[in-house]
Amino acid sequence: MEFKPVRAAGRVEPRLATGARRRHIAAWAGRARALLQAARQVCGLPDYERYLAHCHEMHPDAPVLTREQFVARAIERRYGRSGPRCC
Repeated sequence: MEFKPVRAAGRVEPRLATGARRRHIAAWAGRARALLQAARQVCGLPDYERYLAHCHEMHPDAPVLTREQFVARAIERRYGRSGPRCC
């Protein structure tokens, strides 16, 4: 990382350069996305963005569900089972 000194109120404070700042923010944003995705998987929430990436890569000519349809299908798949359940 590159640091540029910035003069503020009589003292010099380190400040990230523009390109380094963008990379730093992008790295933290990537970590936050990964953490959020992991939390969703633990809770059993579907990941629509991962579904879209899979559809575009594996089934480029097939129609894609809307976010509402995708979530409804995931809820039905998880809770819509008929018959005896243990929980």
